[in-house]
Amino acid sequence: MATMMQPNFIQPILGMIGVTAGVWGWMYVKRLGYLKRQNIDPQSINTPSKMSERLPESIHYPSDNFKNLFEMPVIFYVVCLCAELFRYQGIPLSSWLYQAAWGFVILRAIHSLIHCSYNKVMHRFSVYMLSCLVLWAMVIKLALLAWR
Repeated sequence: MATMMQPNFIQPILGMIGVTAGVWGWMYVKRLGYLKRQNIDPQSINTPSKMSERLPESIHYPSDNFKNLFEMPVIFYVVCLCAELFRYQGIPLSSWLYQAAWGFVILRAIHSLIHCSYNKVMHRFSVYMLSCLVLWAMVIKLALLAWR
């Protein structure tokens, strides 16, 4: 009898790392491009307050988003790693948990696109809240598996 293959949670982890790497790269493209176009000496913005004074708000969007990617996604990484541990222990995982992991990655990618571009707060917030609901549902599902 063939057994069903358990989902591999390393894939959505790498997807989330990809989102983070993309925002990191975009942050430097925007910031360094602006400094070059405006002929600004990087030493003149050597503190966050000096940088805020000299650079337009939109140049800071990717940097602000990059910081966000080290908040709720940290819980996501832990949940996915725990799911991987469960998988290695032979604990059956629902495909829902795997799909939710990819849903979180996609929602955070959309959140990053909004935040790094036109930055409409209610659009960004709606996607953020939806991603948080998905993540907390994942946490609850994993907790139920842990204490079954």
